[in-house]
Amino acid sequence: MKLCIVTHNVIKGNGQGRVNYEIAQEAIRRGHYVTILASEIALELQQSEQVNWVPISVKQWPTELLRNMVFAFISANWLQKHRSELDLVKINGAITHAFGDVNAVHFVHSSWLKFTSLKSQLSSTTTTKSRRFLYSFYQWLYTSLNARWEKQAFRRARVVVAVSSKVAEDLQAIGVAPEKIRVIVNGVDLQEFSPRNTERTSWNLPTGVPLALFAGDIRISRKNLDTVLKALVQVPDLHLAVAGITEGSPYLQLAEALGLSERVHFLGLRYDVPELMKAVDFLVFPSRYEPFGLVVIEAMASGLPVITATTTGAADLITPESGIVIADSDDVEALAKAMLLLTCDRHLRQTMGQVARTIAEQHSWKSMAQQYVDLLEELQAE
Repeated sequence: MKLCIVTHNVIKGNGQGRVNYEIAQEAIRRGHYVTILASEIALELQQSEQVNWVPISVKQWPTELLRNMVFAFISANWLQKHRSELDLVKINGAITHAFGDVNAVHFVHSSWLKFTSLKSQLSSTTTTKSRRFLYSFYQWLYTSLNARWEKQAFRRARVVVAVSSKVAEDLQAIGVAPEKIRVIVNGVDLQEFSPRNTERTSWNLPTGVPLALFAGDIRISRKNLDTVLKALVQVPDLHLAVAGITEGSPYLQLAEALGLSERVHFLGLRYDVPELMKAVDFLVFPSRYEPFGLVVIEAMASGLPVITATTTGAADLITPESGIVIADSDDVEALAKAMLLLTCDRHLRQTMGQVARTIAEQHSWKSMAQQYVDLLEELQAE
């Protein structure tokens, strides 16, 4: 099979990039040839005789929206010229203007657009804070355009792969036929994320106290750090480590306003999350909209209980024995109750963490990649 993968990057250190990395490696193991249209790919793929990398450089463009638009245009032009040389094309969302046989969906912008609007984005800021105003407008525009482009891309695909049952529901809500949808859950590196205790001193985090972790983009409201902070007020013995870019985030001020400065530890953008997870007691991640949420399964693989919400796709993996799923991501009282329960019961944290690890072991990256390549071989045989 001559497979083409169109994506921005194919590397281990990125969620969507890691998915495509594992698919490419599995395809190579089965003897297939892979053409990759991407801005960046892993060195070992560049060196493979079964891989043809078509580099598309867009880093010179100033915003992600412009980079995506240029990438979509260039990749579509290349595919128009070379499509007859390929058996199947796998794409992600609206990444290219060209037709994709398989479209793997990691985010449905139309669904998030239902929870947000230009008015709500801008109401969280003031005109005197022009930088935040422009960022909020940009986020709304980015979401709106992608919602429109994605519908067109999904309609043209032979098969649309959803990374969770939640995404499958979101796809049906925007008109994708159920018979076109397959669900393949994202995987996790079971060696990189594994249960072990690490000293907290590397991050200047307090010892001898219960410590939860929140990880995500804290410049936007979607990840829902505001509700976590409000709930934390009601759990006085708990400390919270926050991993995420702090520049442009309103939540440092919110933590101070809530009197949490001594208990909330903003760590900035972290590249050592696997080690950080070994230093905390549980993950709290009640995202308002999360198609999957790799951080959830990564925490489970690290032997951590997870508190999340039904609005997070990976919540499907969590059983009552491995974590807590609240019905409403904005329910401060329910979140505080869940956080208090895990804070006060060390034995419960340990037993939940053990079950969480067992569940995560069923979802390795290799298992996920095998399901994708099985699907691709099935389509080629038709």
